[in-house]
This record gives sequence, C-alpha cells and structure tokens, in this order.
Amino acid sequence: MNGPRRTSRISLGLLSTIRARILIGVLLLLIVGLVGNSVASVFTLQSHLEERAESTLRDARDRIHRRLAEAPREIDGAQLATLAAPSIGVMVIDSHGEAAQQIAFGVPEPVNAMTRERPDQVLHLTDQSVPDLIALRIPTPGLTVTVADQRIEASAIVLALRTDLDRVTVTDFISRQASIVGTTVVLAAALGLAVLKYGLRPLGRMADAADALASGAREERLPVRGGHSETDRLAAAVNNAFDVQARAESNIRSFAADASHELRTPLATISGWLDLYHQGGLRDPGALDRAMERVDAEAGRMRALVEELSLLARLDAGRPLASQPLDLSAVAADVVDDARVVAPGRSITLHAPPSVLVVGDGPRLQQVLHNLVGNAIQHTTPGTPVQVSLTVTSDEALVCVSDAGPGMPAADLARVFDRFWRADASRNQVQGGSGLGLAIVQAVIHAHRGTVSIDSQPAAGTTVTVRLPRDSRALSARPPHEGPGER
Repeated sequence: MNGPRRTSRISLGLLSTIRARILIGVLLLLIVGLVGNSVASVFTLQSHLEERAESTLRDARDRIHRRLAEAPREIDGAQLATLAAPSIGVMVIDSHGEAAQQIAFGVPEPVNAMTRERPDQVLHLTDQSVPDLIALRIPTPGLTVTVADQRIEASAIVLALRTDLDRVTVTDFISRQASIVGTTVVLAAALGLAVLKYGLRPLGRMADAADALASGAREERLPVRGGHSETDRLAAAVNNAFDVQARAESNIRSFAADASHELRTPLATISGWLDLYHQGGLRDPGALDRAMERVDAEAGRMRALVEELSLLARLDAGRPLASQPLDLSAVAADVVDDARVVAPGRSITLHAPPSVLVVGDGPRLQQVLHNLVGNAIQHTTPGTPVQVSLTVTSDEALVCVSDAGPGMPAADLARVFDRFWRADASRNQVQGGSGLGLAIVQAVIHAHRGTVSIDSQPAAGTTVTVRLPRDSRALSARPPHEGPGER
C-alpha cells in the first residue's frame, strides 16, 4: 500500500519543480510540433504519390486518344503497350464487354466490372481481390486491336497501375519519421535538462542565500551578476526588500530604545521623589509641595510623549485625519500670537494673504506650525527673528518658517526628521524636547498628501517649507473673509 502512494508523491514532487515543469512543457510543445509536422508530411507524400499515379494513367489515356484520332482505327498490342507505358497494365474488352486480352502485366478480371459504370474516371480500387491498384476505363468503339494474329473488336480498354510500391514508400517514410521524432525528443530532453540546470543555477544560489538569511545571517544577500536577466532583476528586487526590512527592524529597535530612554528620565525622577517621601524626607509642607510639582511636571512630560507616540502610531497605520475646509492664514495667525506670548522678546512676524483656504485637519496643522515655530525659537539665541510666510498658487499652499539662527550642517539635515533624533549628542533635555517634533510635522503633512523640506546652512539660518495641495471644490465651500494680513 505504501509503495504506490510513495511513488505517486515522489512523482508529484518532481513535477512541482520549475525545472521539471519547464522541461515537460518544452518537450510537449516539441512533440506536438514534430508529430504535427510528420503527419502533415505523410499526408503530403501520400497525396503526391496518388496524384502522380493518377496523372500517369491520364497521360496514357491522352496518348491513346490521340492515336485513335488517326486513321485507320487499328492498333496492335505492342503499340498499345508502348502508348500505355511499361508500368501500366492493359486489358482489352471485346464487343461483348468481356475481357479478351491482357497486355503488359495481368489485370485482375474483377477490374472490368468495377470500372464499367464509371468510364474515363480514375478509380482507386479498395476491394480485397484487387489490392493496391488504380484503374481507368477508356471507351474505344470501332477500334480493332491485333494481338498475336488475333483481331479483337475492342469496345473499351482498361488501364491499371499498381500502387503497392507507393504504399511501401509511405510506410517506410512513417517509420523513419517516428525514429527521427523519438531521437529528437530524447536529444532535446538531454540538452534541455543541461540548459535548465545551467540556466536555473542562479535560482539555486538565491535559495541558498535565502536559507542563510532565514538562519540568521542578516547581512547575507542574494547574488547579482550585474546583468539584466530575469534572475538578476529578481535578486535585486528581493535584496531591496531585505534592505527595507532590515532598515525597518533597525528603526523599530532604535525607536523602542529611544522611547524607553525618554521615559526612563521622568520615571526615575518620579521614583526618586516617591522614595524620598517614603523615607520621611518630605515632612516639611513646602518640600512636599515642591515634590508634587516635580512629579506633576514629569508626569506631564510622559503624558505629552505618550500622546505624540500615539499620534505617530495612528499616522503610521494610515488612519485618516479630519478633512474640512479651513483658513490656513487664521491658523498661522493664532500660532504666531501664541509664540509671541511664549517669547515676548522675539521678533516673530507673519506674512500671509487675507485668506488661504485648504482642506485638512485644523488641530493637526496647527500642531505642525506650533512645532516649526517652537523649534525656531528653541534652537536659536534670544533675539533672533523668526518669520512665518504663506504663499498660494492654483494647486498648492506654501508655508515657510525661517529664522536667522546658526543653521545646521549638511550631516544633520539628513536626520532632522528621524524620531528622537537631536543634534545635541548628549541628549540634554534643557535645550531640546522629545525629539519627535519634526517627525510629527512630516507624518502629518504626508497624511495631507503634502511635502515638507528643510534648507539650512551654518551661520545662514534655517527655512522649513511645507507644501499642501489645495482642493478647488473645497475652496468654494466657504466664502473668503478678512484675515490677519501682514503683522
């Protein structure tokens, strides 16, 4: 019982390989092509031989007709055999319709009766008594045939041609074609197996590399020979996918480490004050109030961090934001007013049209502008001016937040949108926030189908440019109104 089933499973396993399926498919196509060509060749040869035999009889009939057109209407047997051709048998039919004389090779007696009803037509006789024979009956009324001093009043002459040699030729051709087809298929199978083994070798190396990756060799990559073949394109695509996955895993590990680091400091501060309280070190009401203030401040820092992480997680998951018409000039004006309260000694200006209508999430866009203006204030020296400007085109709205601060080197520009990244390598919390501000800016703007870019040079200031698409249908949803203008 196990033997046949195991054999069946092995056969199915072999057929499941790409090499076997390609080879079988190619061989089937080759067999169909060769067999079809052989069958067509056999029919063509058979048809040619039949047409040649029929043409031979018709040519003999035409020669006899031309002779009968001459006078006198008498002919001897030797002359009749010459007109018919050596390969054609001749039967002379007398005036009573009986076979009177055979010339050349003997024509079987049944041929007379078989051709009587269809004169002047080439007949392929299928009767077993007259195998491999075609015949043609020629009416010859008034013809006298002399054979061995015997004069016969011939009413007809029957011409017959043997086709057994043609049948043998066709049979031999079929056997040769079968041998050719068989040999060609065997050679093609051997050659195809060798070609596929060589051609699919890159897939084998790719499978080995993939197994190494699955075993933990994260730096392993599929081999690429540098050509433009399908295997090279596949290997390059898979390698790119592995690189993207490796970067994603690295980002996740870095994100988890950075998040834990950001939460560790406030947790340590809260734990320290609680330990001091349990040890009786906060008996003085003023000290206790100071401790509660510090605990509340650190809890607020953790709450803000968790909210920022939650927002990034929602944006990463592709959850849609609110979408409604809003006046970006009014949003920018509110943000600038808030910044002037926070930094009263700063020169913070707004240049904007009376109204810039876009479609989006108002609170989130306000958070974007708060983060950008807050960064400009936080990372420049007191007294450095900050400018917010809005411009609008038919397709998009542009928001630029510029400062005249110290700027950033090119190496820092490449990472400003990374989460938890700060230019301060010591991660000092005095000068910086959580390190998620610009990451949130980028995520929110991308969720609005916009783009954000930053241009900065050392000692030349920094400019952050946000581009938001405008929806012409939403622009007509609410009438324009007077905005803040230039402040």
